[in-house]
Amino acid sequence: METTEVGTYAMVALTIGLLVFIWRMRMRNIVNNQDDPTIAGQDALDGAAINPEQFEEPDDDALDEMQDLLEKAAESQGLTYEE
Repeated sequence: METTEVGTYAMVALTIGLLVFIWRMRMRNIVNNQDDPTIAGQDALDGAAINPEQFEEPDDDALDEMQDLLEKAAESQGLTYEE
């Protein structure tokens, strides 16, 4: 057997293996969601900050980082950033 034949057989076997894997995942998801389907917006997301006051006044590190970002953005556009 030539190298191209071995490569072809390997690719065909890999493709078949991936199709079987995807089919099994699909069937598992169908079974899991058959009784109680998940509908967007019905799940409760807990996204509140623990300490929201920390975002009201930035610290010096955050201000320095923002200045660096503004300088890089201005430089990428061919502008000069002045404070």
